[in-house]
Amino acid sequence: MPSLAVKLYSIFFKFQQRYTLHNLTQIPVHAVDPFGITSRREESTAASNPSFYEGVATKDIHIDPFSSLCIRIFLPATVVNFDPTTIIEDKSKDGAFIYSGYSPQARTKHKRLPVVLQFHGGAFVGGSNDSVRNDAFCRRIANLCDVIVVAVGYRLAPESRYPAAFDDGLKVLNWLAKEANLAECVLLGVSSGANIADYVARKAVEAGKLLDPVKVVAQVLMYPFFIGSSPTASEIKLANSYFYDKSMCMQTWKLFLPEEKFGLDHPAANPLIPGREPPLKFMPPTLTVVAEQDWMRDRAIAYSEELRRANIDAPLLEYKDAVHEFATLDVLLQTPQAQACAEDIAIWVKKYISLRGHEFSY
Repeated sequence: MPSLAVKLYSIFFKFQQRYTLHNLTQIPVHAVDPFGITSRREESTAASNPSFYEGVATKDIHIDPFSSLCIRIFLPATVVNFDPTTIIEDKSKDGAFIYSGYSPQARTKHKRLPVVLQFHGGAFVGGSNDSVRNDAFCRRIANLCDVIVVAVGYRLAPESRYPAAFDDGLKVLNWLAKEANLAECVLLGVSSGANIADYVARKAVEAGKLLDPVKVVAQVLMYPFFIGSSPTASEIKLANSYFYDKSMCMQTWKLFLPEEKFGLDHPAANPLIPGREPPLKFMPPTLTVVAEQDWMRDRAIAYSEELRRANIDAPLLEYKDAVHEFATLDVLLQTPQAQACAEDIAIWVKKYISLRGHEFSY
């Protein structure tokens, strides 16, 4: 079972989330905002930092003039053979040192790295690509996988309902094709972000050569936010589980899906509905991470099993006594289990990323 500290924090977390959801339900149903928002005031954010803090430099880019869609780029020091002696320091009038940024040495050979496109969690209504917890998680992935991580700041509901977040994910993939000279890409989604990642993977398969030179070579679905009209065993047994219980998540689905399209078997919610395109045999290799104490566990496992039946490399990693978002929540990020999960992901991802990597203008 989870520790007492986790149980107590879960109670506080649920109280906070219910308060936030109550406020969001007060927003008029037809209050459509095409520009949208990508974070909320109560979310603690981390400023971008070009100084290779913890071995990774970050930069924010607003990529769509017609919406709030943005990205945060996580660049590991290995890409520029970073040497601490290349940091420029100037003295102020009182003699204190002032950091003036990283300046690459002349004729520095830049290492070409693969790209991981990451989608944060937050039940479609919260979270952000520049939150403190997402910033820390993406730094960890960039270091362990030796990749450039591009974290997507997609539009949130209810200000921007379905399909805004999904469209934003696909738009960033197309942007990468143009800006990053990208041939291969790994998708990584956390909770609701896993639903977006799976959608982007499907659309990439359907687009085929229309997305050239982009090719999605693999995806990682971390405790995906799947649901369906026919409840699974875990949805019944663990309905009141830690951090995100089922009733709370039902509220977020009502805030995310348009009223006229609401249904738990909506393609954005249930990956196993009949006739969903494309056929599973065309999907990329898919690693699924699930937590033992997560009510969404069984549907994610079922999806992984269906992928394996279609002869897709689709391993499943289940973590004992773990809760939803055990590897990405701020209070759990430093636990041995969270670190082990990131390391397990890195081992699998490295099977599918090219040693040659890709060019990226930073």
